[in-house]
Order: sequence, then C-alpha cells, then structure tokens
Amino acid sequence: MKSHYETSAALLLLKCIILMAVDAVNPGCDCLVFSATYGKEYGVFSSQDYPKPYPSHVDCLLYTFVAHKDEIVEITFKDFDIYKSHLDCLKGDYLKVFLHLEKGEVNELSPWSRVLCGSLQDIPPVLYSSGPALILELHSQSNLNNATGFVGSFRFIDKRSFQTDGQRLAGTDCDYQLISNNLTRSRGRFFSPRYPSNYPQHIKCTYKLRARSRERVRVLFEEVMLEKGDVSCLNRADVIKVYDGRNNLAPTIAMLCNEVTEQEVLSTGSDMYIEFISNSDLPGQGFKALFQFQPVATLTTTSDRLHSIETEKSTLATGPVTHIKKMPDTGSPATTITNCDMVIYSDNSKNGTISSPGYPEPYPAHSYCRLDFQGRGKERVQIIFRDFDLFNPNDDAKECIDALLVYVQIDGRLERVDNHCGQTLPRPIMSNGPGLMLEFKGVYSSRNSRGYLAEYSFIENYGIHSGEQIANLPCAFTFNGTMQRSGVLYSPNFPGYYPRDTECHYFFQGINDDTIHIKFHHFDVEGVPPCEAISASDYVEFSNFMARDRRYERYCGQKEAFEIKSDRKFFRITFRSNDRLDGTGFNASYRFVRKMEQSVSSQPVAKANHSGTCDISPLLFIFS
Repeated sequence: MKSHYETSAALLLLKCIILMAVDAVNPGCDCLVFSATYGKEYGVFSSQDYPKPYPSHVDCLLYTFVAHKDEIVEITFKDFDIYKSHLDCLKGDYLKVFLHLEKGEVNELSPWSRVLCGSLQDIPPVLYSSGPALILELHSQSNLNNATGFVGSFRFIDKRSFQTDGQRLAGTDCDYQLISNNLTRSRGRFFSPRYPSNYPQHIKCTYKLRARSRERVRVLFEEVMLEKGDVSCLNRADVIKVYDGRNNLAPTIAMLCNEVTEQEVLSTGSDMYIEFISNSDLPGQGFKALFQFQPVATLTTTSDRLHSIETEKSTLATGPVTHIKKMPDTGSPATTITNCDMVIYSDNSKNGTISSPGYPEPYPAHSYCRLDFQGRGKERVQIIFRDFDLFNPNDDAKECIDALLVYVQIDGRLERVDNHCGQTLPRPIMSNGPGLMLEFKGVYSSRNSRGYLAEYSFIENYGIHSGEQIANLPCAFTFNGTMQRSGVLYSPNFPGYYPRDTECHYFFQGINDDTIHIKFHHFDVEGVPPCEAISASDYVEFSNFMARDRRYERYCGQKEAFEIKSDRKFFRITFRSNDRLDGTGFNASYRFVRKMEQSVSSQPVAKANHSGTCDISPLLFIFS
C-alpha cells in the first residue's frame, strides 16, 4: 500500500500533466507539484528512486513548489549528486533553477536563474524564491555514472518578513530613504532587492539614512552574501559602499564584498549613505542589515552594544538568533576594584593616556578594570605602550595571571586577540573597527610591579604616515612621483600586529617612462602559498593595473628581503587580512626610477620601534 506522501505525489503528477497539456506550457515536461507541508514545518522532496541512481534519458521533469501569494519558497538540499559532464552544467545531466516566478509555470522563454550539477559542495545548499513559486527542471542522459540525484526539504516563509523599513523613492526600483522623526521607529531593517533570493543583475540601489541633529546612525550588516572568494573589493563587480555623509561624495567608511557577517558601521554625523552595486553575471543572495538612530549622548560599552544588537534581532528577527553573552566578571564585589571601568568616547577625546590603577605605584591586589573605546566613522583605535610591568610569580608559566587582555568584535561577538603579561613591552595594538576593549586583571600585588602606561588615539589613517590618504576608499594611499621620488610604506599598525578584516591599497603614479622599484625589508603576513581563499590566507597583491595582474603571484607567509618592480609608471599594492590570525605585516621602501637612469641607491628603511613611529633614513642617489 502506498504512503500518503506517495499517493499525493502521484495525483499531483497526473494533475500537472493535464494542466500543462491544456495550457500548452512546455508540454514535453512532466511535473511534480509541492504546495503544502501537511501540518509539518518542512516537506520533503527527492529525485526518483533516491538514493538509487536517478533514471536516464529524462527529457524534462519539473519539481514545482507553489506557496501562497504572501509567501516565498525555501528549499534546502541535504544531498546532491548530479553527474557533471560539462563545467557550465548546460549539457548532459543538470538541474535548471527558476527562482523569480509569479506563477508555478514555465515555458521555453522563461528566464532561469542558475543551472546546478556536481556535488553538494558545488551548489548553494539553500535556495529562495523571490515570489510564490520556485521550479527545478531536471534533465538526464546516460545513467552509466551511477549518480544518486538529490534529496531536500522545503518550507514556505512569510514574504513580509523581508520588507525594507522606510520609504521607497518614487520612480525607482530600490532607492530608499530611512528618516528619524516622531512618526518612525528608531530602528529597523533593510535588504537587498529580492532578499533572501538572488538580487538582480546590473542594478544600483541606494539607502539614505538620516538621523536627527543629536543622533548618529548605526548599521549592522548581519549577513552579506555577494560573490564567493577573497578577491579585493577594488576588483569586485558586486559591492556595498558606505559613506559617512549625505551622498557618495562623503568619505567612505566601509566597502563590503564577497561574504561578510556581523559588520558594524557607525556614522560620524547624522547622515549615512549606502550604495549597493551589482554588475556580476551570477548574483549572490545579497544582504540583510539592521539600522538604529542612536542619541549622541548614549555611551554604551562594546558588550552592552552587542546585547543591544541581540535584542534588536530578537525583536525584528526572521529566524533563530545566536546569543551574545556579556563578558563575565571575575572576583566578588567585596574583593574586586571595579571603579576603574571607563568608556572612552572619541567625541570627547581623540587621544590621551591610560594606566593601571595607582600607576606608577604598584596596582592593588584584586584589581579588575575594563576600558571600552568607542570611535565613529572610519576611526580605528590604536594603543601604544610606554611602560609595562605586571607581576608574574613564575616567568615560565604558560598562563598569565596578572594580565591585560585585548578584545575586538568579530562576527558579532567579542573575541580575545591578545594577552599581555610580564615585563615585555607589548607591540602597538589596533582595532579592526571603531571599537576595542581592554580588560586588566591584577590578581596579585607586588611592590615592584608598576602596572602599565599607554597612549590611545582614535585615528583614520590606520597608523600609516606615508603617502596621501584617499577619502573615497576606507584605507588607500597614493604615492605621486611628481611630489616625492622615494620613501617608505608599511602595513597598518606596523610594527604591531595588523588589524583583522582590513583591506588597504597603495597606489603609485609615476611620470613619463618611470617604473617603480619596491624593496621589502620585513614581511610577515599570515598565510600559506599560493595565499588563496582555500587556505584562509591573508595576502599582499601586486599589479600594473587596477585589476588583478596574473603576472604577479600573491605573497603571504614569512619572507626574507625581496624586491618587486613594476612594468609601467602605475603600480598597485593591495594588503588584505581576514578574521582568522594576524602577523606583523610588512615594511618596505620605494623609489621611482626612469628607465634610462642607471642609479645606485641607499634604500630608506622604516625603522619602527615599539613607540609606533617610523624614522626614515635619507635616500642617496648616485647617478653615473
């Protein structure tokens, strides 16, 4: 006796064939219709005979998912094995996907979204429709390959959960303004077009966020799914640009591409302008983001702000929320000094000094302090230590007891990135965004342990003091041969560890027949050659063009001194780090050289010390 599911599927198959014969919609296709989950959260679908090999010579079989008019379809593949005989999947065995349909029907003129073949690793595991219907069209030839087909689940989701808060501008497809006033909420969501389905090709959308005079704009990009890989945003066809003002003439705070999660940006003033540009042939899923109009007087710590984000997600959520816990306190109120907690806000002070309790006298036992730094716009927090002396009862101890811990926000959570103890002066520290938290734990006290003294700064130049900074990229510097013929360049925060999730560009522009010669004196960039996404490597990239130059391989790892030369008067260096590990970066010297010149030079070296400053040696040219 057939199961209820098998009986329903058979009846639906028969109905679909009759309807398609009457309507003359691709009459050569058989069809299975899935329009209900029968009281369960998910329904199930699979290829015929799964997990046995699917039938051969299937000319056209449609898996048609039909929801109500205010719903969209979500399908999740649990297993996928369609024999891949061609790289583009357009011949042989394949599954054609239609995501953007208003009705559960297609014909030979219906535009398809993508074609799938291969294994589960070759396809997006989850697909969403933009309307109430989604269709999979299966074709197969020979069954000599023993491919098993596919199995998955489906469900129907309320489409209204993905509506952008705010007002769409008249005469536009995807330009919105989100304005703070007495009639609007102080927070909400906005999305890329068609989200969570794939966004259209060749579009440009804008989102104008305008707060009131004593408010700021805070945006959290919860999920960005554009193009896969780790290519520089400079060379991506699909990109999100965030500007610190009313239009795209304002300084660029952030530039997002590829795949990003939990990226937070904060405006300097009351306006933020966001552009989403899509020019790729294979669009991704897009993005979803939270926004909040935040009073300037609201001073929140990093951990409290992450709690606020969690609350917003719970209030506005369309799915399950990952909980973000506050940093745990250590010690009891009776034995712990906590009045040294501080929130240092860039509006009040762009730089200053911080120290352990009682410095330069020994800090008390059971001291516990948090210092939370909050910047705005493209500001980064840099800490440079001037003195460091924490009690360490055992120099060989693997774990620090009295320590200064460093936290930054990564993927929506506070993550410890450094741990300092003993008497060694730490390298400079830099945040990966506008916020950073230091946590001081002084368990013991010693009359010989002074604690620490450091200087903090909110900076926009990433600690790079050479070249001329460009405003229309978050981190970019130009070196003009008409202004200076030689000099130095280095990675952000050198000689300290470079910040994570950072991309910086160095553009060299010579004159006439100039070429650019660059000698690297120090190179420590986390990664494994060939420095590609598969190894989660940070990298340095060289190019004679704005686009990627295949003449040069990517560089990562630790290298001895080496030299790179350009072929022409323009040259680009791009440094990119991910959110995994970090290194001390690079230090190099450059010079513009005319092709007809024969020169011997004494290269300038950026002699950086732990103070974070660079002493540039004079450059001597001797012409023959």
